[in-house]
Amino acid sequence: MQYRPLGRTGWNISTVSFGAWAIGGTWGPVDDTEAMSALHYALDVGVNFFDTADVYGDGHSERLLARLRRERKDTFYIATKAGRRAARHVAKAYTRKNLTAYVERSLANLETEALDLLQLHCPPTSVYYMPEVFGVLDGLVAAGKVRHYGVSVEKVEEGMKALDYPGVQSVQIIFNPFRQRPAERFFSMAHAAGVGILARLPLCSGLLTGKFSADSTFAEDDHRKFNREGAAFDKGETFSGIDYATGLAAVRELRRHVPEGFTMGQMALRWIQMNPHVTCSIPGARRPLQVAENMAAADLPALDPATMRAIAEIYGQYAKPLVHGRW
Repeated sequence: MQYRPLGRTGWNISTVSFGAWAIGGTWGPVDDTEAMSALHYALDVGVNFFDTADVYGDGHSERLLARLRRERKDTFYIATKAGRRAARHVAKAYTRKNLTAYVERSLANLETEALDLLQLHCPPTSVYYMPEVFGVLDGLVAAGKVRHYGVSVEKVEEGMKALDYPGVQSVQIIFNPFRQRPAERFFSMAHAAGVGILARLPLCSGLLTGKFSADSTFAEDDHRKFNREGAAFDKGETFSGIDYATGLAAVRELRRHVPEGFTMGQMALRWIQMNPHVTCSIPGARRPLQVAENMAAADLPALDPATMRAIAEIYGQYAKPLVHGRW
């Protein structure tokens, strides 16, 4: 496993870490025994950073991570998110009262006195123009309830605005071979500001594993079935906003460029790691075998220039017209 510094936190975190959305819910049925095995295996192979949220399974994901802390003595960090528990996810819901209540709930779920990293959970764009919200976060740090804070964003512009707030330590953003815009300007700006980058949905909701086809089916409670057009939350959260048929066509082209000894998913994760400004990717996993495949990508050789060019060309042909200007 490789490690990189996260912002100004003083932490060095695994370049391929663990996204815990899938063990909470909205990715189909969850088996807690298998999920715990996956979490333990992640620690075994050197992962020291886990990303979750208070709404993943209504706190279930956080409670599984609390159990991991009880069962292991390893040093690791847990990042959680807050802001989406309001009945209507609107900017005016980001109040001191609400954010404090969300933090208290996460503290209870995670069985800890202070959250390692709290992230605003993809708030409406206008929240980034409300300095009082970031003042609340500063107050939670001063009160000892939060060690560090950052943001999870939908749009590059939101990430850029977040850099105006000196307390922001990290920006979590969708970045993968089908969502390349963040690398144009934003990553260098974040690096200059000493802000870490967490690449979320690095496997494009599993599309970049190459394991799906036109005949693949998804459970009724899987967002890959019910959110393809953004019916429940931002469309960009499902298959990175690229329509499924186009995504499959792009995957067929990518398959021709997978290096020997790599799986397609590993190529996607290694592609992310090629950018020195990205602190880590956070692929999800529900089973130890998925963890093993994902985490092995951290130690694979660098992708050669021809492969990087091919990935850029496939993005330009298939995904860029659909996603580049929107997010």
